Amino acid sequence: MRVLFLILFPLFLSSSPSDPPSHPNILWILAEDMSPDLGFLGVPEVHTPHIDALAQKGMYFENVFTTSPVCSPSRSAFHTGMYQMTIGAHNHRSHRAEDPSEYPFPLPKGVRVLPDWLRDAGYFTANIRDVSEDSWFRGTGKTDWNFTYDGKPFDSDKWDDLKENQPFYAQINFSETHRGRAWNEAHTRIDTPADPEKVRIPPYYPDHPEVKKDWAQYLNTVMALDRKVGDMLALLERDGLADNTIVVFMADHGRAMVRGKQWPYDSGLRVPLVVYVPSSVAAPIGYTPGSTSDQLISSIDLTATTIALAGMQKPEKMQGQVFLGRQTEAPRSYVYSGRDRGDETVDRIRTIRSKRYRYIRNYYPEKPLLQTNRYKEASYPTMWVLRKMHQEGTLNSEAARLMEPTRPAEELYDVMNDPYEINNLAHSLDHQEILKHLRVNLDDWIVEIDDLGRFPESPEVHAFYEQKMKDNYTERLDKIWEDWGIDND
Repeated sequence: MRVLFLILFPLFLSSSPSDPPSHPNILWILAEDMSPDLGFLGVPEVHTPHIDALAQKGMYFENVFTTSPVCSPSRSAFHTGMYQMTIGAHNHRSHRAEDPSEYPFPLPKGVRVLPDWLRDAGYFTANIRDVSEDSWFRGTGKTDWNFTYDGKPFDSDKWDDLKENQPFYAQINFSETHRGRAWNEAHTRIDTPADPEKVRIPPYYPDHPEVKKDWAQYLNTVMALDRKVGDMLALLERDGLADNTIVVFMADHGRAMVRGKQWPYDSGLRVPLVVYVPSSVAAPIGYTPGSTSDQLISSIDLTATTIALAGMQKPEKMQGQVFLGRQTEAPRSYVYSGRDRGDETVDRIRTIRSKRYRYIRNYYPEKPLLQTNRYKEASYPTMWVLRKMHQEGTLNSEAARLMEPTRPAEELYDVMNDPYEINNLAHSLDHQEILKHLRVNLDDWIVEIDDLGRFPESPEVHAFYEQKMKDNYTERLDKIWEDWGIDND
């Protein structure tokens, strides 16, 4: 997912510690599956005038990382301010049942979702679906939590309820950058689609027309999303809410491309974050309009910061850190993330990222990087190209590494000099000290957060998802392999 996600943070109007805090409105605009691929960052063939303008008058944070590269663990984390591994929400789409009473999985004592904390501060809460009569301009209402919620987490799903219920905390989720119907139609929603021949693809992809077309369509989804962001900002102005509403834009994780979504590299974890505080609201400590910050931020820090700026103390158990306002904590030296089972794909990976290095630990090095995941196999045209060219033996060396039958137990990348994370330095003699340091730091973090990923899921859970994904995708995949002439042994 710059991947994009808009969030509004409540802030103090007064800077005097003795004065009671005021309560501006808060709006989160959430993008799905989006990396920092924005026009003002110089990404070729993408034009995002509305997000660019918001970043240029607000504050852009360039080192923001989600705690998971897939939606349900990531959302479970940033809606609670807790690592998904701590609260048992680390496996994608875990603890799900048509009737939650049949399989309850409540949050641990002292852990709550963000709207519950904000209600205590007097906020009306909304997860917006209904915005206008235009059926395209709607929110999805997505939560996607891997835990059971007893009750109603939001007071409304209607934009028109906000004006009469201030202060409000509202979030709206847009799905353009998530593969599916909105993705497929995105190029029809914009004036100038991306030219596949002018896009810049990562060096670990083959230089193939289908890959460029796939990447161009992703950029088209970003541009369609930008249009919706512009419409949301216009609604704030129309309804007289703009002067007292803090807006934040963010994504739930990185782009839905091969080696992006579900893979814990920068391409799956790094997201764009914009925070805009209107001039009529006193700027919180650390906020400088028109600036860019390189501070390391975890997505769970957004939750802690929102609560603190709403005038509340950060909850005792909350693992997110406050990065704006009076309760600002010391900047992070590292951010931590990981992935576990995704659909039918059993995995466990943990990673630590500093400003310069990323260290990755693969707990299943005997498995390939591109182990079977039928959702991605059926949805990502770049995957088809990789499979076909691998079969023909025509992949370049960087792309061929994606197809290897195993992967390293440890990976270390100098992301400052190797932003695509290609050159694994884990065996470099010159990097053994940093490797050991990050290895020990990750070990300590796993103990500190009580990482529940060390306990495997029941085999019955994996069997359930294996069968479900076969039922959903086998027919479609058989046709794809036949059309592409790919051996599917």
